[in-house]
Amino acid sequence: MSIKPDQWIVEMVRKVQMIEPFTNGLVREGKISYGLSSYGYDVRVADEFKIFTPNPYNTIVDPKNFDDRAFVDYQGTECIIPPNSFALARTVEYFRMPRNVTGIVLGKSTYARCGVVTNFTPLEAGWEGHITIEISNTAPLPAKIYANEGIAQVLFFEADADCHVSYADRKGKYQGQRGITLPIVP
Repeated sequence: MSIKPDQWIVEMVRKVQMIEPFTNGLVREGKISYGLSSYGYDVRVADEFKIFTPNPYNTIVDPKNFDDRAFVDYQGTECIIPPNSFALARTVEYFRMPRNVTGIVLGKSTYARCGVVTNFTPLEAGWEGHITIEISNTAPLPAKIYANEGIAQVLFFEADADCHVSYADRKGKYQGQRGITLPIVP
């Protein structure tokens, strides 16, 4: 008899502290849901944001030479993202991916139905850290994001064997990131 997907996640949390803090079940009442789901985990957005905003420095968004003056730092229980703009945020949860598990981060449909989308990103085997999330407001109106509530879902894929070279082994540039991490090009 095989183990159920949600119980497999609970087992990984016990074995390797894969998700901290961990909510064993889905929290929904009065909130955008977060916690353990059928095949994954709905992550929460923390209360710290970097909101992209036009600035007097005429900063160019360049991943090889990033100028953080393009952002306004904000901390609070709600974040307003201007129309046709975006914010960077991070998850409340810290992840430790086992060598035989990869995760895929997808945006929540509750926000997508309002024109708010999050980037699609992998969590490679051996990676650990807070997930930095880009939250885009594609709507022509300001959009509200609720801190400490669901923002995206991580779907997990387990391999039969450990990977040959993990993200940690190759010393990935985003390994161990804490807080909101801006682009890094070595």
